[in-house]
Amino acid sequence: MQDPDDLKHLPEFISKIEQEGLPPVVANTFSYYYQKIVTGETGLICDHDIEPVAPDRIESAENLADYSAVGKRAFPHAVRITLNGGLGTSMGLTGAKSLLEVKDGRSFLEIIVRQARRAGIALALMNSFSTHAETLAALSKFDPAVEPLTFLQHRFPKILQNGLGPAVWPRNPELEWNPPGHGDVYTALYTSGMLQTLLNKGIIYAFICNSDNLGARMDPELLGYFARHRFPFMMEVATKTPTDVKGGHLARHKNGRLLLREAAQCPEDELDAFRDIKRYCFFNTNNIWINLEFLKELLEKEKAIYLPMIINPKTLDPRDDTSPRVYQIETAMGAAISLFEGATALIVPRSRFFPVKKCNDLLVVRSDLFELTDAGDLLINPERKNKGRPDTIQIRLDPEYYGKIDLFNARFDAGVPSLVDCEVLTIEGDVRFEKNVSITGHVRINNGKTTQAVIKQGSVIDNDILF
Repeated sequence: MQDPDDLKHLPEFISKIEQEGLPPVVANTFSYYYQKIVTGETGLICDHDIEPVAPDRIESAENLADYSAVGKRAFPHAVRITLNGGLGTSMGLTGAKSLLEVKDGRSFLEIIVRQARRAGIALALMNSFSTHAETLAALSKFDPAVEPLTFLQHRFPKILQNGLGPAVWPRNPELEWNPPGHGDVYTALYTSGMLQTLLNKGIIYAFICNSDNLGARMDPELLGYFARHRFPFMMEVATKTPTDVKGGHLARHKNGRLLLREAAQCPEDELDAFRDIKRYCFFNTNNIWINLEFLKELLEKEKAIYLPMIINPKTLDPRDDTSPRVYQIETAMGAAISLFEGATALIVPRSRFFPVKKCNDLLVVRSDLFELTDAGDLLINPERKNKGRPDTIQIRLDPEYYGKIDLFNARFDAGVPSLVDCEVLTIEGDVRFEKNVSITGHVRINNGKTTQAVIKQGSVIDNDILF
């Protein structure tokens, strides 16, 4: 980090933001975070400043059945806001991730639209500059045509690590910008006019979730609980397992308010405590409920929402490791829990959280471990529960052969195997699957050869295989 004299670059950033035609609040918000970087602030949240949240201090969704009728009456006053700005670059995608075929020939977006229509709730999409046009084109092809409300996420200029000046990349100027994280949703709602549009329609309750998490639904009992108690903000959290050590966790500040701490906000020498699932036992599912009247009141009072800063070190071109090193300023929408007096959290089952971040996750969702209902709900196959199998499954696919979507599809071109009875699957090396393959229990498949191995049609695999 540099000394405060490096604020000399700030006018260059402001000029760049203004030339992009972004609202003044974007320049003000970026300036707020940039000055923190220049003066050496890291955005870290230390263990001695927070304390864990005990399970008996927050409510569980298991106890909310009596709120279902209240929730159904509130549906006309509710909106599902889906974060639709991602490109899925970690999976090798070049377009909107929500348009990826995920289940039964349907994309994330198609399933989300169906869920909203069947529930009779409004749907709004927060698109990025990279996904907006493609998303609108896809929506226009739906039958019957649907027109969800849409608004645009803002963006911040990338900061060169060397000198803290604006990043410049003439061969692709778009790479000079980064999405400011999903914490931007509140400001984008306000500056786009979408917040007032929703309030004018009598919509008060918003459920915000990621497009790649089809377990996120506006269930009536959760909406009813949120509406009846008139909470300003509610975060869905799930109980951590040993595979959840990286996700942001719920904690309580010494002032009594709840807060979210992401892994990037934890000092390196405290990571062991961060990963202690008995100490910090709840992680943020990124399913958020917010009362839009409270949000408007906060925005009009503060003029902007300043969330805890996340500094994300990257290369300017994410596909070019030799490109200049940059900082991306980001924020997490769950961090807003600390801004609202009376904000709460709710313990939810894992069935509301199965995001598709990598091809490993896509294999699970495409398999028979999940079923897609007529209403568009993605649910765990009851057969798995009846056999006493856990809801979660561990998949480890060799990234060299399955890490990108084209490689993945080529190796499952006849269909993905049955995983309803599988608990752990590890594939090492190049392996292609023919149709109607079933995998049971804990299985490791290893191909150490330079030629592709093939799992034959109709195979039932319940032991390790070494080619």
